[in-house]
Amino acid sequence: MALVPLLAAAGERTNRVRKSVNAQDTSAESRPDLPLEIAHVLLIDVVGYSKLLADEEIELLQELNQIVRSTACFRSAEASGKLNRVPMGDGMALLFFRSLEEPTRCALEISKALQEHPLIQLRMGVHSGPVNRITDVNDKTNFAGSGINVAQRVLDCGDAGHILLSGHVAGDLAQYRHWLPFLHDLGECEVKHGLRLHLFNLYKDDLGNPQVPEKLKRRRRKKASEVRRISVPRWPKFGLTAALIFSIGAVAISFFIFFHRAPPTTGAHAPGTTATSALAAIPEKSIAVLPFENRSEEKANAYFADGLQDEILTRLSKIADLKVISRTSTQHYESAPGNLPEIAKQLGVAHILQGSVQKSGEAVRVNVQLIKAANDSHLWADTFDRKLTDIFSVESDVAKAIADQLRAHLTGQEEQVIAAKPTGNTEAYDAYLRGLAYTLKTATNTPAYYLAAQKYLREAVRLDPKFALAWALLSLVDARGYISVNLQPTVALCEETRQAAETALTLQPNLGEALHAKAFYHYACLKDYDTAVRYFEQARQFLPNNSRIPQSLAYVARRRGQWDRSEAYFNEAERLDPRNVSLLGQHALSYTMLRRFPGALRKLDQVLDIIPDDADTLSTKAAIAQAEGDLPRASALLAPLRPAAGLAQALETQVYQAILERRPAEIVPRLKEILAKPDSALGYFNGELRFYLGWAQEVAGDHAAAQETWRQARSELESFLEEQTENRRLVEHLALTNMGLGDKVATLTLAERAMAANPIERDAVSGAAPIEVLARVAARMGEPDRAIASLQKLLSVPGEGALAENMPLTPALLRLDPMFDPLRNDPRFQKLVASPVPKETAPTDARRDEKK
Repeated sequence: MALVPLLAAAGERTNRVRKSVNAQDTSAESRPDLPLEIAHVLLIDVVGYSKLLADEEIELLQELNQIVRSTACFRSAEASGKLNRVPMGDGMALLFFRSLEEPTRCALEISKALQEHPLIQLRMGVHSGPVNRITDVNDKTNFAGSGINVAQRVLDCGDAGHILLSGHVAGDLAQYRHWLPFLHDLGECEVKHGLRLHLFNLYKDDLGNPQVPEKLKRRRRKKASEVRRISVPRWPKFGLTAALIFSIGAVAISFFIFFHRAPPTTGAHAPGTTATSALAAIPEKSIAVLPFENRSEEKANAYFADGLQDEILTRLSKIADLKVISRTSTQHYESAPGNLPEIAKQLGVAHILQGSVQKSGEAVRVNVQLIKAANDSHLWADTFDRKLTDIFSVESDVAKAIADQLRAHLTGQEEQVIAAKPTGNTEAYDAYLRGLAYTLKTATNTPAYYLAAQKYLREAVRLDPKFALAWALLSLVDARGYISVNLQPTVALCEETRQAAETALTLQPNLGEALHAKAFYHYACLKDYDTAVRYFEQARQFLPNNSRIPQSLAYVARRRGQWDRSEAYFNEAERLDPRNVSLLGQHALSYTMLRRFPGALRKLDQVLDIIPDDADTLSTKAAIAQAEGDLPRASALLAPLRPAAGLAQALETQVYQAILERRPAEIVPRLKEILAKPDSALGYFNGELRFYLGWAQEVAGDHAAAQETWRQARSELESFLEEQTENRRLVEHLALTNMGLGDKVATLTLAERAMAANPIERDAVSGAAPIEVLARVAARMGEPDRAIASLQKLLSVPGEGALAENMPLTPALLRLDPMFDPLRNDPRFQKLVASPVPKETAPTDARRDEKK
């Protein structure tokens, strides 16, 4: 089932899930005593252990335990309570739960320590996957599951000194440049039961064993025929080829900058694959589902066609052996376009699914056809005539037929998932599809769309309180509305977000969408990034093609100030969802925060190629022009736009343009017209907009009118403060409003409150905005030293700005913005204004430890 979240203005990789050896049941009732966890497993085996005498075995294991326990990674993980140890006879398994890098770094640390213990010969294997806590015969907690099983298979392929990684682990480590030179592709190794694993050898300098394992040498000599493999599906291998080639070029240019992280791509490639073929090839097991045509007589049934298409696509996307393009990249195409080969090329797929839906009362007809895009040939087509109560069988049958046509391997768990019936209540499902439809629309970034989606999803769970998928989507809509303030960010909204996510997880503990919702609740409402990352990582095991998982991880990484890691996650998401305008827009937002304006403009132009003349995108380009000091270019971009109050940022960018030009008289009537009939659904934003009206009136010279407007704005904003204590924008604009009214005590109190509630050390994205507010109010309130100190800090760090399109301050904006007029004669301010426009703010990644 689908969970395609709404575009979030402030909103914020998924690796393909490897097929689990032990399929997990997805129902709430099945195996409740085996909760799933994702562990990063380091397996350690003593080579030649069985040849030792008994006392030698004891002495060696004691010495090995001491070596392992002395490593920094072991001590750190143990101190945090995020490490479990499992005895393995002639070795041990270490289960880390924070970061995939932990077992890999630990293996290198052990390898280095062993240089002083030449008599101890080890081989090590690393894998990441699901494990379960179990009670052993001694009534002690132990671990089992495919995470450990696959790690054992990886280990079994190695010889003394080897540190072998599964393709899963290598694909993840390839996100970071400092790992790439040490990942050496070994190809596939045949393991137990004739299965194959894709392996990588990790070695650097004198650590590890650079030789090809004997088991692989024998296999290559025998040239054994290929059998089914259990590791990474074929398509991500092409990504690592691109990453490795990109890294080689980067190393040549930068003379091997070891610890600088940059945005490489991920995946793995087959040995001997050339760069050209890897980049140009399109996976055969890949598909895009185009929008289904609504053939119903009632055009209002379009939501049903949209929802059915998305449900089929979502079932397909849960098959790890397929590459499935997200709906957000396909929704801009027609149902039956004539240029399928070109569309397939744009989306990077080999196959296209087209369909139509006709709904009349309780009867539904669904026509689908699978097309091979290269030659526009039909591979399969069928017509399904069903009752509305049997619509889920259509979704399941279509997904199974396509998987069969594309020869995709389905695990037992995946077969269960695509056959699942989310609810037995057709009215609840209809309400769910209506709510889902609002989240699927291109222009979802308005309060009206959030409120409509929320309304129908609340109705769905009222009609069927056991509808886990609807609970999950309701939670996600609430969470995204909360962080983007498209819904009023009240304590009650945050509580509904939590309850909906927890209800979904209670009903179906292994539902990927529920795990995603729980993750986003921790991210958006609690800013608990450690817990959020843990749930996101669990969710992507069940949602292998869902671009929203890496997109969400990109959001978390940039909040932590890990800008290069965020970039890597965005790149991963765009490979899964190349024409998702929300994703592209958020990627552009990251570039603007870093003041990488050329990169931001490239992403915004990609958006405009998909949705020409989009007002929000054009206004963002205008805000960049403002930040670069090019007001004529900004004016030309804004002139055709006439945004309503619901398009908050576009409207405020127009107001800010008039103020920067010192010609606000033209915008004042427009603001008065909008505020004469304020939309109650916009909540506190009406007060925010009234602040801008007062500012425009002040700059126009109408001081009395500005004071009256600001008094009204203060009253409106204060009325929301009690219920929205965490709404930083509300607090910030209330501070600016009090500044206009000359209330220094209230102004500085609110500005300092905003900074204390959202420190930049905790939130690298929005933590800069309160500092900007402090700089503005200090400048106007006769405290130039505080203003200058704040401005100096702001120009040296990335992050969001406080006004309009959240554009960070630049020297050009300092020169143009009338709010800084009191500082014009200060030599320190003049130096800031005269400094060159920063081409980008260097992403230091804040070098903060990430505790996953």
